[in-house]
Amino acid sequence: MPDTTVVQVAVPAPMDQTLDYLPPAEGRLPAPGARVRVPFGRRQVVGVVTGGSTRARIDGGRLKAITEILDSEPLIPDAVLKLGLWAAGYYHHPPGEVLTGMLPTPLRQGGRAARKPPEYWQLTADGHACDRDRLARRARRQAAVLARLAEQAEALPTAALADLEGDWRTALRKLAEQGLVERAAPSASPPTAAPTALNEDQQRAADAITDSLGSFSAHLLEGVTGSGKTEVYLAAMDAVLARGEQVLLLVPEIGLTPQLIERFSARVPGRIAVLHSALADGERQDAWLAAANGDVDVLIGTRSALFTPLPRAGLIIVDEEHDPSLKQQEGFRYNARDLAAVRARNGDFPLVLGSATPSLESLHNALAGRYRLLDLPRRAGAARPPRLELLDIRGQPLEAGVSRPVLARMDRHLADGGQVLLFLNRRGYAPVLLCHDCGWVASCTRCDARLTWHQHAGRLRCHHCGHERPVNRHCEDCGSTDLRDVGQGTEKLEKALADRFPDTGIVRIDRDSTRRKGAMTDLLDRARHGDGRILLGTQMLAKGHDLPDISLVAILDCDQGLFGADFRAPERMAQLITQVSGRAGRRDRPGEVLLQTHHPEHPLLDTLLREGYGRVARTMLQQRRDAALPPHTHMALVRAEAVESRAPHAFLEEVRHSGERLAGDDVLLMGPVPAPMERRAGRYRAQLLIQAPTRAPLHALLTRLVPGLTELPGARRVRWSVDVDPQDMF
Repeated sequence: MPDTTVVQVAVPAPMDQTLDYLPPAEGRLPAPGARVRVPFGRRQVVGVVTGGSTRARIDGGRLKAITEILDSEPLIPDAVLKLGLWAAGYYHHPPGEVLTGMLPTPLRQGGRAARKPPEYWQLTADGHACDRDRLARRARRQAAVLARLAEQAEALPTAALADLEGDWRTALRKLAEQGLVERAAPSASPPTAAPTALNEDQQRAADAITDSLGSFSAHLLEGVTGSGKTEVYLAAMDAVLARGEQVLLLVPEIGLTPQLIERFSARVPGRIAVLHSALADGERQDAWLAAANGDVDVLIGTRSALFTPLPRAGLIIVDEEHDPSLKQQEGFRYNARDLAAVRARNGDFPLVLGSATPSLESLHNALAGRYRLLDLPRRAGAARPPRLELLDIRGQPLEAGVSRPVLARMDRHLADGGQVLLFLNRRGYAPVLLCHDCGWVASCTRCDARLTWHQHAGRLRCHHCGHERPVNRHCEDCGSTDLRDVGQGTEKLEKALADRFPDTGIVRIDRDSTRRKGAMTDLLDRARHGDGRILLGTQMLAKGHDLPDISLVAILDCDQGLFGADFRAPERMAQLITQVSGRAGRRDRPGEVLLQTHHPEHPLLDTLLREGYGRVARTMLQQRRDAALPPHTHMALVRAEAVESRAPHAFLEEVRHSGERLAGDDVLLMGPVPAPMERRAGRYRAQLLIQAPTRAPLHALLTRLVPGLTELPGARRVRWSVDVDPQDMF
């Protein structure tokens, strides 16, 4: 910025533009992408420099000077800075909040951009000889750390212990004091697992990706569950690393990262780092800076890892690209899958989106020729697709939601040495606590929702706002003691199965059973090692976990999404059924899937069983076209909430009137209407839908409309947000 007299800085505040500042007193100019400390009102805040100008946007005499330049070199490189500014414009979110939110928390707060060299640990000779069972009886956490280190032949970085339960750091320190573990140099050993031979379909997909390296192209890898998409990823990674470039792998859930790290560490001849919210702030900063410095070859992370600088970026892979977790639902409401396409296009390198159940948006792009469709139509190796069967449970007796035919099949599969997975997407003991005498139902005082009874904890909990309270022994309306649980949750199902199968190990995986750190990994290890022959859980079990011994899957309630208010509900239900079904028969053992339903004649279920997800998705695409719904049209949702019930609706009426004055004939404003759950966490909610046939008129309206929303009379009485391309109408 040689001719610059004014520096433009994005500050973390709800402002739709950057602010002008004078250079600091010494006259040195900060580079775009560097952090600076600046006066903002009565405070000093950390902002990001976005550029400079020779002319201020306000009277130059009113400008304040930058207090301190925190980075001598850009912390956010030009490519990532441009991505952040583009995203701020596309999602109509304050640029300062976007750019500072891309940084790890210590850097966001002005901390020094320095990282500690990672510590590596290994067992000593005494550690190898230690009786871990005896140690576990007096020091369970120390035994867990010792066991983790013993699993690997090479030294492990400290971050590899981060998912262990409790205060594992103190346990590690005590082990070192006892001489059972010691610091070690990073292992330079080559991969321990040889590449798997690819079948014809996998090889064709891998070749298509590797042939496109060095330029932008987008590939949709549509592979049935168990088709070996990960092996295609690994083959593509080998080619990228051979070019001296870096790979970014995005996954939707933290729970998927441990098994991916283990698998990739055994196969990838490069340095791997991980970024997700379970890491401590310092660990996230170290991984972020290592990737930014080029000291990482493969970065695996959840959605926020998309904004990590990668100086040698050569490929982005988005695994389970259909998953709603890739869309941020609060604050800066971006979609990591969509921004991955922007980053790859800007950087001129390829993008791979992988899923057994592609989102309708990605499938639409593939059918329109914007993405290249790569198909893996059959399972890898000797595995065969599971056999699916609908069970009509109308009028049938159920035990904790399980029909007799399912119980009979469970007996048979368990006797044959198989493993059984029961899927029920409802945690807790019972979703309703009811008074049998007067009909009173335990409800949340802060939400339009019923409280779920968690019997083990003896608490009633709201799964929407987190409110909880003890269970009363008397009805709050009539005083009766005849309170009954209605419906089934995973906790009740676990109890019923323990009574029915007393000698069979049961593993329950849901948000309650995995609350403590490391619990998810421990439970999955139990399942893989055969300690749990019966697995039961929620959608946490549906996402990419490879459990090779499962021969029977039973989906106990596949009706939940068939009649949802959200137009995406059928798509999500079809994806969930397909993903859960794909856990069965992933090796040599034949797989069987049973779907309990009260609507066996429903066309979605019929088509899904006869022709698979691909046909269902293409049918839904046509239905969306006929109904003028995304991806054939484009939407934005303006949300408002307040403690006072009328305020959100009144504010959105003002927004609608303003929007109608600014909108063209091809933009439709609908509402305001109450949110599907109008009251949540003590606040009333409403929403206004803006829809257009193409993106251009929608964004033209939002660009003119959003900056003025803070000036509307009702804006001070509500919290409001704009959600572009909403994935959830809730």
